[in-house]
Amino acid sequence: MVALNLSDVDLKSLKEKVVAVNRVAKTVKGGRTFKFSALVVVGDGNGVVGFGLGKAAEVPEAVRKGIEDAKKNLIRVSMRGSTIPHEAVGRFCAGRVFMKPAKEGTGVVAGGAMRAVFEVVGIQDVRAKSIRTNNQCNVVRATFEALKALRSVEEVAAIRGKTVEGILK
Repeated sequence: MVALNLSDVDLKSLKEKVVAVNRVAKTVKGGRTFKFSALVVVGDGNGVVGFGLGKAAEVPEAVRKGIEDAKKNLIRVSMRGSTIPHEAVGRFCAGRVFMKPAKEGTGVVAGGAMRAVFEVVGIQDVRAKSIRTNNQCNVVRATFEALKALRSVEEVAAIRGKTVEGILK
């Protein structure tokens, strides 16, 4: 996982996907006032992904704010072809996600919030399971924690100061 600067990525090529829109109400003297929060993920389909949460009085404005927030929090994900390099577990609050690489042609076998993240990052073959929560915000954050933990063989070799052949033995 490498934190990215906005200059490293073509912001016009990013795909956006709204994961969830939530309506919240505040009771005031004159009645209820409604506001909306939108959870949005963005990615280039080639290993770059980010998520953001936008809040506003109207849904389109909340989505726009979520997209802006997501573009500020981009990360690069290690991939092996169309799948992930190894199994990973992500944890955030009560949310747990488990990801396993899958053979080519398997597709994305995952729940709604995780599926949205995999689609925008460009992972096409993966098996994943969300455990202990169905809160979409926590599932997305746990998915990001798991994606940050992914390392390719080349990255591990560079960290350990060895060759790729020495790692694979």
